Amino acid sequence: MLERIPLRERKDLVIAWLAIALAFTLIFIRFGKIDLGVFLIFFGISLVTVGIGFVLHEMAHKFSAMRFGYWAEFRKDTQMLLIAVVLAALAGIVFAAPGATIIYGGPTREQNGKISVAGPMTNLLLCIPFGAIYLAEMNGTIDLIGSIGMVGFQVNAMIAFFNMLPVSVLDGKKVLSWNIPIFLVMFVVTLVALYVSLTFFNPNGIIF
Repeated sequence: MLERIPLRERKDLVIAWLAIALAFTLIFIRFGKIDLGVFLIFFGISLVTVGIGFVLHEMAHKFSAMRFGYWAEFRKDTQMLLIAVVLAALAGIVFAAPGATIIYGGPTREQNGKISVAGPMTNLLLCIPFGAIYLAEMNGTIDLIGSIGMVGFQVNAMIAFFNMLPVSVLDGKKVLSWNIPIFLVMFVVTLVALYVSLTFFNPNGIIF
């Protein structure tokens, strides 16, 4: 698999992963006492949860495109990464648009829709193991493992819903253009997942 991910793409993925993890860390610690230990704990949690959700989302697009016979690579957007970090630091908002997986060739509308839906679907599937980790560790207090499960569920639900918005270059617009019923089902499911993540998977209130 790694031979299908060139060095330039790996570098872009790592840079985007680190930047988005930093943005989420700034969100998580914005209401608490800031010290190096707290920052490192939440940065580590963000690396695991955002890293898995973000990288697998983009790889789902990439390998879905390759199954149709197209070459695809993730490209970071440096400007959007800077905006994400600044917004998180100043406004407490994460605008997670670190770049995009570029498809080389001319996929049909159906192929493009299927390639696009693969990303949010991957994030929805990731909610299952993260949710299971959280529920298994929930015993009145949330420890480190439980926090990873909780944040992992929240982050993946948010990424799935955000990408299903039918605007601009987001996945939702391409899925809507391909198949309206599938778009509606995915949009509702991601909205429900987001609602669940902000209520049942968040004992201390909304954290992003």
